[in-house]
Amino acid sequence: MSDIHSQIQEERDQARVVCDTTGVNSQECAAAWDAVEELQAEASHQRSKTESEKKTSLEQYCDANPEADECRIYDN
Repeated sequence: MSDIHSQIQEERDQARVVCDTTGVNSQECAAAWDAVEELQAEASHQRSKTESEKKTSLEQYCDANPEADECRIYDN
């Protein structure tokens, strides 16, 4: 996971350089920041995938089927 974070930081640094040289309204600047956003989205996807792997099969089932009888939560 730290590998993707270092890639994000590198892309941010590169985007700043590109925007400084081509201007903040240039297509190159926009494309550089798009690359940063893509990496951030991938990091988020990996994080959520890791979290879903920690759930039990019942938790995963209830996430997909919250109306099922097995997933009812009763207040005491």
